[in-house]
Amino acid sequence: MLNKMEVPLDAGQDQLLKIKLLQNMLFSREADRREAILFRQGKSWMQISSHGHEALSALSFFLDTNDILVPYYRSRHMCIGKGASQYDLACDFLAKKASSSGGRSVVVHYSSKEKGIFPGLAPTGSHCPAAAGIAWAQKLRGSGAVTVCTIGDGATREGAFYEAVAFAIQERLPLIFLVEDNGYAISTPTNSMNPLLLGLLGHDHTYHFDGRSVDAVCDISARAIRKARVGEGPSILWAGVDRIDSHTVVEDQRKYRDASVLERFSDPVERYAKELVSQGLIDESRWKDMQERAKEEVKATYQAAQSEPPPSAHDVFKHLYSEGACVHLPYPDQPTPSSQLTTMTAAINQTLALALAQFPDVMLFGQDIEDPKGGVFGFTATLSDQFPGRVVNAPVAEMTILGAAAGMSAMGYRPVFEIQFIDFLAPAFDQLVNQIASLRWRTAGNWTCPMVLYAPYGAYLPAGGLWHSQSNDGWWTHIPGVRVAVPSTPEDAAGLFWAAIQDNDPSLILVPKHIMQKSLPAPRGEPVRFGSARVVQPGSDVTLVAWGNCVELAVEAGNALRERSGVSCEVIDLRTLVPWDAETVKQSLRKTGRIVVVQEDSLTSSFGTTVVSHVVADPLAFECLLSAPQLVSRGDVHIPYHPDLEEAVLPGVDEVIAAILVTLEE
Repeated sequence: MLNKMEVPLDAGQDQLLKIKLLQNMLFSREADRREAILFRQGKSWMQISSHGHEALSALSFFLDTNDILVPYYRSRHMCIGKGASQYDLACDFLAKKASSSGGRSVVVHYSSKEKGIFPGLAPTGSHCPAAAGIAWAQKLRGSGAVTVCTIGDGATREGAFYEAVAFAIQERLPLIFLVEDNGYAISTPTNSMNPLLLGLLGHDHTYHFDGRSVDAVCDISARAIRKARVGEGPSILWAGVDRIDSHTVVEDQRKYRDASVLERFSDPVERYAKELVSQGLIDESRWKDMQERAKEEVKATYQAAQSEPPPSAHDVFKHLYSEGACVHLPYPDQPTPSSQLTTMTAAINQTLALALAQFPDVMLFGQDIEDPKGGVFGFTATLSDQFPGRVVNAPVAEMTILGAAAGMSAMGYRPVFEIQFIDFLAPAFDQLVNQIASLRWRTAGNWTCPMVLYAPYGAYLPAGGLWHSQSNDGWWTHIPGVRVAVPSTPEDAAGLFWAAIQDNDPSLILVPKHIMQKSLPAPRGEPVRFGSARVVQPGSDVTLVAWGNCVELAVEAGNALRERSGVSCEVIDLRTLVPWDAETVKQSLRKTGRIVVVQEDSLTSSFGTTVVSHVVADPLAFECLLSAPQLVSRGDVHIPYHPDLEEAVLPGVDEVIAAILVTLEE
């Protein structure tokens, strides 16, 4: 790959560089043509063309190997400029085992950590917050590196784009947004909804130019990248281009675009070739030879890639999580005497302080977490004073928080980011599901996302209402690639945080609000392995399975029945829901023959139904059942504001006792 150029191409740049750029543009064009042929031959399932956008690849000639490209789906030309080989892209198009995703991701979503190409996303604009996180990591490390994020003009109406732009400007990030404006969002003209034309983008950061002209691309790119490298902040490069082919190979733009418009398109490859001919750098004969050679090389490359083996169905579950057990460092100080009492809030605060002191790549980011506030619930109190620059207030923008976490973790940081209430995660659900959870899997382990996201969670605390009391376990546990924990004691909270910060996967830790201030024995200073349940109290008649706030309900119900009728309940705190410790539950069931699951989430599609269905579906566990499993749950209703109404919809001790008695009936 070529290193960055300090001056524009038309200011005396070497002839070989200009010819190399023309070759890259030509190879991108020929790959589009070859792929369309292969699609029509039934050898692939989708094709998306970059035809008409190729001149923008000139920007990549100004990038170093340490710079990061975050492309969108019409940026093949940029990937080639950043070092992707034709064979790499051919394998991706054909979804071969040797592709960058191992056949998992869709076409034109090539990525390579070694070449500095971050994987794009099909949901338009969703890649922008991660690009901001990458650029933030570059700035914090003082590397002088830059990030380039490409995006189509239609996607500039996505909220993710605006959040990323706002954060980049706020932090003066070395981030360049390259808007490839071809005037259409699939079939919808964007001229009436274009944020540039609507005056929504500041002139200090936005530069409009002809993206069909290599000279214009070089001039604006050189200035924007130089600006980013010296710490003067981001730029939005708004490039006018033509989408010469249809949106994808499966549709026909002639249905919604006038033929006379299509005939007037300016072909950037032909245009640049004519410029080089007029400059005497190549002649017509050489240009024809270049075209023929590109056709033959691309054809041969795709033919060779067709012989690559397809992905194996046996491997499809690989790379969802890191492989092998993670070795956790012990706590760096002496454990607190077990006779001392503390709260989950204090234990989390202490653990975060230890992590900041022990691991230089740990960063904290969230709303109101800096001192003197130290977080709404005090999780980060005193930490920004102790670790200046590493405990940072976030804007009220949850998509920014999660997107920054994805980008920073991909660059080697260990983000531990707070969402003020788990109820507020919905605006960032896209980042959690489509970006964070799938990053390792869709790149076959090449890119990873070790991070911790935590938030206060659940109800049983008056005046929370439907926007401060949600649990929604069924949502979070339904996302492959994200581990989920719900501690119920200070010891478990500390141990889970300590393990998650060192693990190599994204973890979501939910902190139950009702019991986070409850005084309990202080942590002993031991990591808690995800997937290990805790037997809270042994028993022989009924197995009670719970987590979070409901552990307290299970214990109270078990104690009440023991005192009332001598029933012996074994209470199990799952502690982590993904993965969950099914073996401990089944081991208890083999002893008791009866099981009651207690949760505060709503009933339908909940995690509690997963536990019950697992027990029922396992023949050995099913044989142990002396009665039907019972699930105590909130009904399918929102949590109301008035305390009496909240109490009416949430499971209580009486409901748990009633369920236990059902299992004891003859």
